[in-house]
Amino acid sequence: MIATPDRTPLPREFFDRPVLEVAPDLLGRILVRTTSDGPIALRLTEVEAYDGPNDPGSHAYRGRTARNSVMFGPPGHVYVYFTYGMWHCMNLVCGPEGTASAVLLRAGEIVEGAELARKRRLSARNDKELAKGPARLATALDVARSLDGTDACTSDDTPLRVLTGTPVAPDQVRNGPRTGVSGDGGVHPWRFWIANDPTVSPYRAHTPRRRSS
Repeated sequence: MIATPDRTPLPREFFDRPVLEVAPDLLGRILVRTTSDGPIALRLTEVEAYDGPNDPGSHAYRGRTARNSVMFGPPGHVYVYFTYGMWHCMNLVCGPEGTASAVLLRAGEIVEGAELARKRRLSARNDKELAKGPARLATALDVARSLDGTDACTSDDTPLRVLTGTPVAPDQVRNGPRTGVSGDGGVHPWRFWIANDPTVSPYRAHTPRRRSS
C-alpha cells in the first residue's frame, strides 16, 4: 500500500544544509507548480548536486554574476537558467546563505495535472516521459526565467512550492556521475535517483559540442 504524500511545505531549514545532504533527501518530495490553468504536481525522482566554489561543474564556481546571483541564497529559493538557447532548467538553492550551492531537478513523475503537462510536452510518448530530464521537467511545469528567485518555502499560493511528500528509503537511493558534466567536475558522483523508477533519465557522459565549419 502506497502512503499518502504529506502536503506540508518543506521548511527553509530543510534547505539550509550542505548540498550533498539536501540532494538525496529531495527524492520523493512533491514540487507544485501553480499555473493560470491549474496546479501541476511532480514527485521528484532524480536530482544533481552542485557545490558552488568547490565544484568546477557549478555555475557559481568562478563567483557571483547576474545570471547566478540567486544561487548565493537565501536557501529554499528557485534558480532558473536558460541553456543552449532553447531550454530552461530549474534548481533549488540550499546551504547557508552565501555558499552558492543548488540542486538541479532532473526528473520526476507527474502526480497531478498531467493533462496540463501533456499540452506542453506534445512529443512525450507516454506520461513517464513528461518530465524525464531537466529541460523536459521545466517545460512540463511551464518554468521560465521569470520564476528565477521564487521562494519555494511558503504555504501561500505562490507559483512554486516544495512539499514534504514521501521521502525515499535510503536503500532505494542510487548515485553516480552527473550527466553531461565535463572536466574536473565530471568525476563527482553527485547525481541521485530512485532505483528502478521509470521516470529517471538515462545517463549520458559529456560530449563536446562541435563547431560547424
